[in-house]
Amino acid sequence: MLASFTVAALDLIFPALCPVCETTLGAGRRDPLCGTCWDAIARLGPPWCDVCGAAPVLAATLREPPPSSTPPHPCAACASDPPAYDYARAAAVYEGGLRDALHAFKFSGRRALASPLGDLATEQCAASLPGRIDALVPVPLARERERERGFNQSALLARRIGRRLAVPVRSGWLARVRSTRPQSDLSAVERRANVRGAFRASHRVTDRHVLLVDDILTTGATLDACARALRAAGASRIGVLTVARVVHAAV
Repeated sequence: MLASFTVAALDLIFPALCPVCETTLGAGRRDPLCGTCWDAIARLGPPWCDVCGAAPVLAATLREPPPSSTPPHPCAACASDPPAYDYARAAAVYEGGLRDALHAFKFSGRRALASPLGDLATEQCAASLPGRIDALVPVPLARERERERGFNQSALLARRIGRRLAVPVRSGWLARVRSTRPQSDLSAVERRANVRGAFRASHRVTDRHVLLVDDILTTGATLDACARALRAAGASRIGVLTVARVVHAAV
């Protein structure tokens, strides 16, 4: 009660503005996102592919994934050319306000967005995650990029998700061993070549079930390279959890 009163009092003096639409937060807020932007996120339902995590977009009236009527199975693409990870899950479609929120989080230093974005990933995906996950492993940034940005957005997301799932975060289990070009400027083929061999995993992952955490799944090239490094170090099962995914991208 005291916390709610304090927030209300501060809002009267210093009105909190949503980093996406720049309006006051109001009802339904998920600080620092306003209720309108939070509700507008195109959430994904239970996956129909258990490997790449391809899933239907939920109706706007649904805010929690309904129970799946059929067990997920590999899609044709994953059956013929599976990724290095065992399964992937994403909370929502990378578009609109969610895309703007992720940009503000990564490029404008809005670290507080890790809370609602991490909660989004947990609330949409926790029910479809396998059990007995030993650790969350954030995708590492290049050292110079993290120094320039001041933080690793995947690590902040992992900490929030880890608290919700009661699973430890092990940032030291995966390292980026060479710099790479920004993936956003490259084609799918170039992305795979760009990150090939860019990561090295600790042997502490041996016989562990680890869940890679990142902000966006686009082509899956970076996450695939991370999974290969984890597999080479002995990880027994490797999953992927992202806040958003680019729909229709090849994974």
